[in-house]
Amino acid sequence: MALSSKTAGAVLLSGMLVCLAPRPVEAAELKKETTAAFDRYISASERRIESELHNGLFLFIDELPKTRREEAYAQLRKRQVLVRQVNTKEEGHPIEVPHGLIHDWIGVLFIPDASLAQTLAVVQDYDNQQNIYKPEIRHSKLLNRNGDNFKVFLQFHKKSFVTVVINADFDINYERFGTNRAVSRSYSTRLAEVENAGQTDERELPVDDAHGYLWRLYSYWRFEEKDGGVYVQLESIGLSRAVPVIIGWLVNPLLRSIPRGIISSLLVATRGGVTSLRTKRDSERAAQSARLQLFCFVLGKELQKQAMFSEDIPR
Repeated sequence: MALSSKTAGAVLLSGMLVCLAPRPVEAAELKKETTAAFDRYISASERRIESELHNGLFLFIDELPKTRREEAYAQLRKRQVLVRQVNTKEEGHPIEVPHGLIHDWIGVLFIPDASLAQTLAVVQDYDNQQNIYKPEIRHSKLLNRNGDNFKVFLQFHKKSFVTVVINADFDINYERFGTNRAVSRSYSTRLAEVENAGQTDERELPVDDAHGYLWRLYSYWRFEEKDGGVYVQLESIGLSRAVPVIIGWLVNPLLRSIPRGIISSLLVATRGGVTSLRTKRDSERAAQSARLQLFCFVLGKELQKQAMFSEDIPR
């Protein structure tokens, strides 16, 4: 029996954490050359993203040949999630990342009967993301909002053979493209692993000098309302420690597959959040309508009584 994307992601992540789990005294320090290579990769990726938006390729499936593109849209409308790996190049050449691994994946799904406003209301509800994206997000908090700019705290939690908890701060910006499109960019500004999470001796490990499970996490969202719903696309670019050569042949294929499940889970959870919001609002409208009908019924009865009383009064 095939595993669901969420289950597969959890299994693969368990394998990764076991293989990456260092000895207690070992740390993986983020080196300057690793950061520089990641920054080059992000620069090349954002140039590609700007080109896509400028050329009208809003969703990654829009660049497919006509027949394949139509098939992809049909799959999305059947509630499927399409995910693929991205390998951005710099002037046609791969970008080598010494002492690190870049995980770049992109996915898209369709939320039927949804509006752009409803979808943005869910993804911007940062205080509630601990409920929408649980159990991967354990705590969430909006720290500050200035128009379309947000500062957010998230605590990531993953429990398998190794429990990983990471406190993360993000700067997030939203931009509208016309009336039916929007994009956002999310940049991690601080990622700190948490040791002994939930215990009395809980503490943060030094930033960029812990186990190296996640050093950077940048996310690029796109939202497009059309075809009676909203298409949501997410590209996630993460940086982690490299895998020792001796086990690389075994672990690297798992590392490259893990984000597929995670991307799918995030997108499906977003769809669930939007659907729940729409259902809640529909229920509230139905309840309000029922109350209005009851009020009109009672008012009508009262007016009938007053009219009958008026007729009985001698003139």
